[in-house]
Amino acid sequence: MPLPELRAGDADRERVAERLRDALAEGRLDMDEFQERLDIVYAAKTYGELEPVTRDLPAPDGPAVSMVKRPARASGAEVDWSSRITGGRGSSDRGIAVMAGFQRVGHWVAPRRFDAVAVMGGGVIDLREAYFAGHEIVINCVALMGGVEIIVPPGVEVVMRGTGFMGGFDHDARGDDGSYSPDAPRVVVTGFAFWGGVGVRTKRPKGARKRQLPPS
Repeated sequence: MPLPELRAGDADRERVAERLRDALAEGRLDMDEFQERLDIVYAAKTYGELEPVTRDLPAPDGPAVSMVKRPARASGAEVDWSSRITGGRGSSDRGIAVMAGFQRVGHWVAPRRFDAVAVMGGGVIDLREAYFAGHEIVINCVALMGGVEIIVPPGVEVVMRGTGFMGGFDHDARGDDGSYSPDAPRVVVTGFAFWGGVGVRTKRPKGARKRQLPPS
């Protein structure tokens, strides 16, 4: 059995994060506790730092943190959306950019409704590595001489319902075959763009293309 001082990998941190998401959905953790522990997980470097995070949570299938290395999911495997939909509230529900910018990227919990405002500025909402509070997220955008970019992973259904006046709402699905998974969240984009734009792009998560390259 590896010692707690041994270095933890991305797969180890993800297994602990998945247990926290289960605990959130079961009502064992509230959103503040979930977010606090999740921050510890993704900053952890060793097994010893990971183990206390789930020590007080029941683990019917074994110890709170498995010290046995497991093989990573094969490249090209479908996303396990059930582990990405956490329930509860989002970790951030709005982004405002006035002659400036905002970003929501990486591991964050997307709420059921997110309000984005860009006035002579820009915002980026990246959902490729996000978790979701529900099966549908409504992103309401107001872009005045500014822009909002929304990035979704393949398999996510996107519905555009915004209105543009001397501006536009666009969905660029290049890189995806256009189909979506019935288990994936649904992204509904609404709002208004005046001399600005709101765009949705479908892109694979960071590093996915590199992992799919055949060995040299």
